Amino acid sequence: MTDRVRDNATLQRMANDHLWMHFARQSTMHSSGVPIITRGEGHHVFDIEGRKYFDGLAGLFTVNAGHGRKRLAEVAARQAEELAFFPIWSYAHPAAIELADRLATHAPGDLNRVFFSTGGGEAVETAFKLAKYYWKLQGRPTKHKVISRSVAYHGTPQGALAITGIPAIKEMFEPVTPGGFRVPNTNFYRAAEMGAPSEDIEAFGLWAANRIEEQILFEGPETVAAVFLEPVQNSGGCFPPPPGYFKRVREICDQYDVLLVSDEVICAFGRIGHMFACDAYGYVPDMITCAKAMTSGYAPIGATIISEKLYEPFATGETSFYHGYTFGGHPVSAAVALENLDIFEEEGLNERVRENSPLFRAELEKLLDLPIVGDVRGDGYFFGIELVKDKGTKETFNDDEAERLLRGFLSKALFDAGLYCRADDRGDPVIQLAPPLTIGPAEFQEIEQILRGVLTEASTKI
Repeated sequence: MTDRVRDNATLQRMANDHLWMHFARQSTMHSSGVPIITRGEGHHVFDIEGRKYFDGLAGLFTVNAGHGRKRLAEVAARQAEELAFFPIWSYAHPAAIELADRLATHAPGDLNRVFFSTGGGEAVETAFKLAKYYWKLQGRPTKHKVISRSVAYHGTPQGALAITGIPAIKEMFEPVTPGGFRVPNTNFYRAAEMGAPSEDIEAFGLWAANRIEEQILFEGPETVAAVFLEPVQNSGGCFPPPPGYFKRVREICDQYDVLLVSDEVICAFGRIGHMFACDAYGYVPDMITCAKAMTSGYAPIGATIISEKLYEPFATGETSFYHGYTFGGHPVSAAVALENLDIFEEEGLNERVRENSPLFRAELEKLLDLPIVGDVRGDGYFFGIELVKDKGTKETFNDDEAERLLRGFLSKALFDAGLYCRADDRGDPVIQLAPPLTIGPAEFQEIEQILRGVLTEASTKI
């Protein structure tokens, strides 16, 4: 066994020569190197030089229980020693069975059937394929189209990419899987630009929901299989649902025999203060897709949780769902997920988020006194700060300005100031925050102070 390489210079050379990072410009690594994170503890991470950073994004909306949980590492080791791997292709193992039971207990309504994958994109892919197959089994094979929202991200597999509503990450892979159609999102801050009600948020929510009905009717209800919606839309900067929005969406889906998929890859497991965020907004979908924080990122896993209605054609006879993944429901990942959910319950993490979310929001809203901050929005421990060129007119930045602001200054400046978060330009420029659920008021103030310093400097650069 060779010794692990730990010095920065050697790792930078190896990364430059061989590592292809995700969603990253390789040229940046080639020219200036890459931050190398070596350790996590609580809500902090440490780089190879020993510098400490506040993890304001929970890794990638993932490490909800915080870094350095030895009990999660220990349960992974015990499971790996007992049974490191066995597939759930016509066989099963205790960890997958117990986790399916646990997830079904938390899921609303009759969502009792759990199909495991290894991540969020695969969970969405599963839901897309199952929706099309379900309608074929109902003798309605023309119901194959799917509707999602503008600028929404639902994953990068070819099927999931058809549901993703961000043209800039689709165009280079076209033609993508056909059948994906878009409706407006719930960005109330930009309501007037959509021609929507901009003074009454409930009226705006009804308007946005009715655009789904309009799209179903335009395409023909006999062709539409499902609607995919995040409880709080991530891409574009944390768009929460207006009051009454999901109630109306559920009515529309029921009226036209369209399945409703709640994509909770980010929002499930405490991000909005509930195991499943659909509970926060009072709707029962036909499927839930989830991943990320199911294990708090300590092992990869994903799941699609399915209603009894959709499962019924597969319950008897010879019908099978010819779909699966080698590592779906992996024994180690499933064991870690069970232990992670124990932590949630023992430490009351969901209750903590619900109690502290208004305090987090209030702290971030203090930033509205800065000329560059146009809007603060979100829910739970999931917030976006939209940056603007002119607060009075809500004028945003052009592409070149956004490039200089986000990649040229903000991303590095925030990291150098000790805050890891996301400066996002999928839509208008936004800073996104989704810290571990273990933090509280003192950490909210720390985040606000770091943001204030960096955004004050950014205001002088536009």
